[in-house]
Amino acid sequence: MGNSYAGQLKSTRFEEVLHNSIEASLRSNTLVPRPIFSQLYLEAEQQLSSLEGGSRADNEEEEEDGEGGLDPSSPPNAYQLPPPPEGCCTTDGFCQAGKDLRLVSISNEPIEVPAGFLLVGAKSPSLPDHLLVCAVDKRFLPDDNGHNALLGFSGNCVGCGKKGFCYFTEFSNHINLKLTTQPKKQKHLKYYLVRNAQGALTKGPLICWKGSEFRSRQNSTNTCSSSLFPPLESSGSLAAFPTEPAPGTNPSVPVGAQQAGPASDHPSVTTATGPAVFNGKDSPKHPQLVKNSLCAVPRPTALGLLPNSGPPKKRHKGWSPESKSTTDGSFIQAVGNRAKHEGASMPCVPQAGLVGPASVTFPVVASGEPVSVPDNLLKICKAKPVIFKGHGNFPYLCGNLNDVVVSPLLYTCYQNSQSLSRSYEQHGASTMQPISEETQLLLTVYYLVQLAADQVPLMEDLEQIFLRSWRESHLTEIRQYQQAPPQPFPPATSTAAPVTSAQLPWLAGLAASSCNDSVHVIECAYSLAEGLSEMFRLLIEGKLSKTNYVVIICACRNAAIDSCIAVTGKYQARILSESLLSPAEYQREVHYELVTGKVDSLGAFFSSLCPEGDIDILLDKFHQENQGHVSSSFTASSTKKTAVLDASGVPVCTSYHQEPRGIRPFQLAVAQKLLSHVCSIADSSTQNLDLGSFEKVDFLICIPPSEVTYQQTVFHVWHSGVLLELGLEKEPVTKQRAEQHVLKLDTEAQARFKAFLQNSFQNPHTLFVLIHDHAHWDLVSSAVHNIYSQSDPSVGLVDRLLNCREVKEAPNIVTLHVTSFPYALQTQHTLISPYNEIHWPISYSNGVDLYHESKKYFGLSEFIDSTLSGHSLPLLRYDSSFEAMVTALGKRFPRLHSAVIRTFVLVQHYAAAMMAVSGLPQMKNHTSVETLEITQNLLNSPKQCPCGHGLMVLLRVPCSPLAAVAYERLAHVRARLALEEHFEIILGHPSSGITVGKHFVKQLKMWQKIEDAEWRPQTYLELEGLPCILIFSGMDPHGESLPRSLRYCDLRLINSSCLVRTALEQELGLAAYFVSNDIPLEKGPKNEALESDGEKLSSTDEDEEAGTEGCFEAGSTSEQRGPVKRERSHSHDSASSSLSSKASGSVLYGESLAQPSGLPQGEFARSSPPCGPAEEGRAPGEIQRLRVSQGPTVISRHSPGLVPQPDSSLRTGRRSLQVPAAPSSQLSSSSSGSSSTCTVPTANVLVLQASQCSMAKACRQPPIVFLPKLVYDMLLSTDSSGLPKSASLLPSPSVMWTSSFRPLLSKMMTSTEQSLYYRQWTVPRPSHMDYGNRAEGRVDSFHPRRLLLSGPPQIGKTGAYLQFLSILSRMLIRLTEVDVYDEEEINTGLQEESDWHYLQLTDPWPDLELFQKMPFDYIIHDPKYEDASMICSHHQSIKSEDRGMSRKPEDLYVRRQTARMRLSKYAAYNTYHHCEQCQQYMGFHPHYQLSESTLHVFAFSCSMLGEEIQLHFIIPKSKEYHFVFSQPGGQLESMRLPLVTDKSYEHIKSPTFTPTTGRHEHGLFNLYHAMDGANHLHVLVVKEYEMAIYKKYWPNHIMLVLPSIFNSAGVGAAHFLIKELCYHNLELERNRQEELGVKPQDIWPFIVISDDSCVMWNVADVDCAGERSREFSWSERNVSLKHIMQHIEASPNITHYALIGMRKWASKTRSREVQEPFSRCHVHDFIILNVDLTQNVQYNQNRFTCDDVDFNLRVHSAGLLLCRFNRFSVMKKQIAVGGHRSFHITSKVADSSVAIVPSQYICAPDSKHTFLAAPAQLLLEKFLQYHSHRFFPLSLKNHSHPVLSVDCYLNLGPQISVCYVSSRPHSLNVSCSDMMFSGLLLYLCDSFVGASFLKKFHFLKGATLCVICQDRNSLRQTVVRLELEEEWQFRLRDEFQTANAKEDRPLFFLTARHI
Repeated sequence: MGNSYAGQLKSTRFEEVLHNSIEASLRSNTLVPRPIFSQLYLEAEQQLSSLEGGSRADNEEEEEDGEGGLDPSSPPNAYQLPPPPEGCCTTDGFCQAGKDLRLVSISNEPIEVPAGFLLVGAKSPSLPDHLLVCAVDKRFLPDDNGHNALLGFSGNCVGCGKKGFCYFTEFSNHINLKLTTQPKKQKHLKYYLVRNAQGALTKGPLICWKGSEFRSRQNSTNTCSSSLFPPLESSGSLAAFPTEPAPGTNPSVPVGAQQAGPASDHPSVTTATGPAVFNGKDSPKHPQLVKNSLCAVPRPTALGLLPNSGPPKKRHKGWSPESKSTTDGSFIQAVGNRAKHEGASMPCVPQAGLVGPASVTFPVVASGEPVSVPDNLLKICKAKPVIFKGHGNFPYLCGNLNDVVVSPLLYTCYQNSQSLSRSYEQHGASTMQPISEETQLLLTVYYLVQLAADQVPLMEDLEQIFLRSWRESHLTEIRQYQQAPPQPFPPATSTAAPVTSAQLPWLAGLAASSCNDSVHVIECAYSLAEGLSEMFRLLIEGKLSKTNYVVIICACRNAAIDSCIAVTGKYQARILSESLLSPAEYQREVHYELVTGKVDSLGAFFSSLCPEGDIDILLDKFHQENQGHVSSSFTASSTKKTAVLDASGVPVCTSYHQEPRGIRPFQLAVAQKLLSHVCSIADSSTQNLDLGSFEKVDFLICIPPSEVTYQQTVFHVWHSGVLLELGLEKEPVTKQRAEQHVLKLDTEAQARFKAFLQNSFQNPHTLFVLIHDHAHWDLVSSAVHNIYSQSDPSVGLVDRLLNCREVKEAPNIVTLHVTSFPYALQTQHTLISPYNEIHWPISYSNGVDLYHESKKYFGLSEFIDSTLSGHSLPLLRYDSSFEAMVTALGKRFPRLHSAVIRTFVLVQHYAAAMMAVSGLPQMKNHTSVETLEITQNLLNSPKQCPCGHGLMVLLRVPCSPLAAVAYERLAHVRARLALEEHFEIILGHPSSGITVGKHFVKQLKMWQKIEDAEWRPQTYLELEGLPCILIFSGMDPHGESLPRSLRYCDLRLINSSCLVRTALEQELGLAAYFVSNDIPLEKGPKNEALESDGEKLSSTDEDEEAGTEGCFEAGSTSEQRGPVKRERSHSHDSASSSLSSKASGSVLYGESLAQPSGLPQGEFARSSPPCGPAEEGRAPGEIQRLRVSQGPTVISRHSPGLVPQPDSSLRTGRRSLQVPAAPSSQLSSSSSGSSSTCTVPTANVLVLQASQCSMAKACRQPPIVFLPKLVYDMLLSTDSSGLPKSASLLPSPSVMWTSSFRPLLSKMMTSTEQSLYYRQWTVPRPSHMDYGNRAEGRVDSFHPRRLLLSGPPQIGKTGAYLQFLSILSRMLIRLTEVDVYDEEEINTGLQEESDWHYLQLTDPWPDLELFQKMPFDYIIHDPKYEDASMICSHHQSIKSEDRGMSRKPEDLYVRRQTARMRLSKYAAYNTYHHCEQCQQYMGFHPHYQLSESTLHVFAFSCSMLGEEIQLHFIIPKSKEYHFVFSQPGGQLESMRLPLVTDKSYEHIKSPTFTPTTGRHEHGLFNLYHAMDGANHLHVLVVKEYEMAIYKKYWPNHIMLVLPSIFNSAGVGAAHFLIKELCYHNLELERNRQEELGVKPQDIWPFIVISDDSCVMWNVADVDCAGERSREFSWSERNVSLKHIMQHIEASPNITHYALIGMRKWASKTRSREVQEPFSRCHVHDFIILNVDLTQNVQYNQNRFTCDDVDFNLRVHSAGLLLCRFNRFSVMKKQIAVGGHRSFHITSKVADSSVAIVPSQYICAPDSKHTFLAAPAQLLLEKFLQYHSHRFFPLSLKNHSHPVLSVDCYLNLGPQISVCYVSSRPHSLNVSCSDMMFSGLLLYLCDSFVGASFLKKFHFLKGATLCVICQDRNSLRQTVVRLELEEEWQFRLRDEFQTANAKEDRPLFFLTARHI
């Protein structure tokens, strides 16, 4: 068929071809059409190629018949295959030498190709899914036109390398083609093979063989559209991506010149584009389109192979023919205008009769006789039938192919439902049979039958039906997995008994019989061809005029069925065919229709409708009649009002005022959430972000190329103060400086971005935050840009800039994506971790307002809720009369795109409405009620306000050419009606700024009090109050915010045929709004609808548990619903009344109840809150107005009686009625929250309705939104999940579903769960920038420094992230600061005046002789011991009031004073500090492995403990040089000690020991900077149970691990063991070095014991004019610890000092404290201890508190020197965790919840007291600190009679003084001969304490004694040994014990009174 034309010239007239060529060039953006003459003379070739698109891929063998090539139905020639040689390989896909030739296997291997040869792909009938790679001499291959190929063959085998095959027969045998027909190169060499951008070999264009093998030849006319790689030097541009449909190629192949080759042969053909359309009530998600050969993976099915049987090309590693499809049911759609690159490869099809892209169709699998499409089909049917290929074979179509559209969508849907999802395999699903073809078809018929006349079939509906049917028939247990609610159609009636193919036609006909002919079933006997022919005949005869769907079934072929379904309903067919266009093609089609004048027929038709003649004639007539004066109707209707005048006499509107800006609680919460996520990245162990290394913050905001968005963002940055806060600018900040931080992603962006990267590289200590706002825009891969770089440089710009290697690797760049529609960034391949997503929080939970805000957000869910309430008209509406007219015109003009028709009708309606309002009432009949309402309110609103404030009407026209047409037409009508001064018409396009007339600019400047003569509005927010129509064009909004004066959002023209969730929500986001929250606080559950923006399912991590069902809540009542009280205009009440009312009548809004003057105080709080610098602003800069203009009080007519109910009065959507004024107390509850200065009118006087400025309504009523019917139905119909169907759509055009077997989104999902849903069920398309992410081979493919902030549109995300920048900067500054204790020394007034002071003020070191003469100062001055008992020395007169009351234990930490200090370069750091210098010191250096450590045991005997102690050292390899080992890696022998005489400036001699507990993260153990890089030995002393955690955080530190018996011990045990160890080590070192000739006394005896909170060290520089001069000045500076240590270690006679310390820093240090350079007193916190001199003085290993005071007293009493260097000071950091706070005293009874107080720490022996889980010593010390007055009642506040404490210091609380004496012989003690003591404390006294020793001391009568011993036996022995009963009276009841169980070894007390 058709072959008889071969070689003949075509007889078409030259003019027709010329016309076609011009037509094609008009429709194409970039391609050059074929030359006219080649079209004329090569027509035969085109005729052939026009049939090629029907060639099959799942019936490949049929392609190989037609031996002579001319008749496809001729029988094949028999061909005998020669037997293969013995022993050779015969495996398919391998050559006879056994080498793999399959493209999928060797695509990445280097292949040697001789000069003059090309790599081509051969098809083997036994391996239909694979191409075999061959090298062929290009002389034997054809040129692009199928000519000039030499006869014969010359080729090489690329597998084994065998060369010189001269016959194709021989070659085909070698590569194991195993043919059953004569081998021919034309038949089996199919494709050129080319290398892609990654260097992998992929399938390229078809080889254009000329002649008989026409079905596999590339049509030269279509080279540009269907070849990925056009010939070199060709002007056609390449397709988008080697592995995806070209984003610009047609979604379907022009069946007018049906695509050459089988469908699988066309990598370039985009088998899909826009989503098909949705239906109203029952239509859910986005129809999926077929997988084309590029990204589809075939799988075995009952039908054989898919039409795209080639393997995937790039990045699909490990593919096998059996592997499941990765693109299951997906819609391979180009990214469309979202990247503006689709235009690049528009197919040129300049054939006669081919209209435009609308006629293009898909390649289809065909067989059998062609079916001729009738010539006048479109003319007769008024719509192009859309034929969906179903099961089996599909016949060829020929003839008038422009009038039909063929789609494989249904075929794909059937195929997908045959595959079982991974989700069900766990239930054994893999063994189940898929749903049968017959059942599928029958279910499809059921589905079509129940569709309403205005609904469009959806593939997603069918998928859900198949899914439910399969589940119900096979897997009852899966119902637990996903419960399916009942459906409107019979779910799976056929599954009980399988339907046979014989029953199928009868059952289908039976089902269709009930639907009144809307579904017609045709049964065929032999093939689908006869059914299609029958259908075309019925269509031509008009017998299918009532039929929407024709089902054609052929059930005779070997029990397998062939089927197809044709959509013949005019409405459905038009929508479905238009849905197959990509956005770019849609724009081109519209442009083409406008340019070629096709729309003129519409204009003529409109003119004929008007009974008075052409509208333009009417306009001209009106213009002439009214020239020179304003329309009379306006003057008549304008309402008189009394205006308030300002001082200059200019009228003032009280509803319009400026408000201070501010941050809303929501925004602050989100900013803090962002900050916590950044901190968690920094805190993680991956070290991807080192916040400690940054000193400041800088930022760059990237936005889409919209001038308005750019100006808007600049304005927010400029006015937010963030530049000043970050220290990036100084006052005053200019707008130009703000512009430096906002980057518009246009052609000039690259240079500025490069500068940003350079800046980040040069400033490593600045943290750069790269904010990608509106982040769902332009997600195109940069690989696409590589192909399109010439045609559109902006393609893939986001990917090229934000995903470049420099950004990914820069350690100081954090990327924040901000979007309202994050779905495309939530795929399986996303770079953003789910843990790095921040979702906008919900406003309340369980009825509790989480963030008190005076404005509430009104988003998509609230708009949907407004349609569910019964008390007022909804805010979402559709215009039925407009839709009806569009449908009628669609039938009349079937060749025009519906967008053109809709635009022309709407513009006509607006024009007629303007005329009707202006005094031509007869035009009311030529507009719709809705349009008339809009126009009336637009024209009348300025007259309701003294200043002329009006409302804005947003007219959304996505297609730019149509927007221009609408603008010109409306401007013309406005001019003819003399309305230029009444309202403005603004054409808004992303690429251009705003143009506003001078008159209106003047008005805006007056309202906004702007003086600048050059000022022009640059954002839509600055159009606040301007009466205008904003015609908003551009395929996508780019984040432009709209002002509060927006009253109507007219979305009737949005492209409803190819919506995805993002596109739909983006359009509705334009209307998102903030309304005043003026509900009385006592109202019940607040506005449940406002919980979140509907489309977002918003939630935040902390409210996940709340089960936010917020969003699309269907059916929830609005009675208690919130602040949004749906105001309505007069005209909303009834359509008829608004039409018949006077023009101005409809704007007499009565909803505002102006408040009486006695307004409660809360009024101001309920007016508009300050608006953050964010898109929710709806304000020009700071301007917001929320006050209602003056007017008499009115009450809604719906309110019962005089006193309105608060709820009903606030529900302001009704006509209002004047009533006598009620008392203000009654009316205040009904107030609308707007301020008013009017007086209440006198009672019983009815006044006329006062006019009200539209601005007053703005703060309380969201805009009214008009939608296309299709979209309206989609939003208002819910699917089985309870969500609107729009929520189930494909989330974004750049992603696809992983499987049709997926659960639906749930209504209860939080935002986080929704994100996880999309992450599981969507994958990016090949053109998406994340497509290659998983191919990098890393399991963890998330980028560590990348965050995603999502929140509903217009809610304030800009303000939130600018606030985040501010608090991040503050935190970084805070990270460089530290809170240190800042407390003055205590008890300074109690120092004894002594003759001895150290008066040599300039001495750098103490003079030993002078120092020895100084007395010891017993008094404690350290402020941390403010609560400790004071130590008395001689007779100190201490007044009782000198000592403050003791603090509560929990106040101890809270009340200590701190100061914030900037960290110096010599600070000690915790584990969070990672800088380059100390990486190696910390052991985290990237070039080194984590430090290896070894465990060593160090044992020594301890006389005090009476046993051998074993300590464990953990020594990193890098620190082993500090130790001596018996041999390398052997036994640890000692720790090296230097010599006293050593002089080294780079070495600290004293080893530093830091005892620590509970502070593995926060302890300041990094001394690298403090030591200024000097070499030092630092040992952490840790408890055994904490060893592992400390080792993890400090891998390069030496650890000394205490024995396990000390796990519950206090700091005394650590100090005791450190000192014992070091003395033992000193002895070992003396012995070791004595053998080397070193004297024992020359070994360095000092160690440092340092607290883990010492952060910085200071030195006081003193300026003394003379030694005794009174003129004394000093200053303090920060120095390194190295400086201090080396100074102290250089002291002369240093070995004579036992303890050396320094002052604790305080900001209020007095001069006299540093005037004396040295003191002999207590030292704390950081001490240098001489272990040699203090050999016999021990720390008390049992102590928890005050052990340093106790030790100081012991050292002094032993006659040793303690020296404090007063000019050195240490700063101690406040650390809230660990240390002594890690000891918790709890009950041993598990379930006891009663708090334990210190009085319960002791009890009577043998009592039933609750035992406590705490060491006995800790209970003792804590009890004595708070309750010692129970033991020493006489001592309370009796400082002249202290308690005598023998051999120990215990803290008895601040109100009791103690006197310390040592019982050791020759010890230094206070003279006590004349002192009377009020008590005696004997604590664990040893043999040195004897009876004679105690008799030296005198006690008051009634003084008390307390003896403390380890057990009751020792207690009695001590009493006897010390002869205590002679002077003290004991009673049995005076015995106590600590509240410990027996096994915890309690301490026992005995008290007595002095006789």
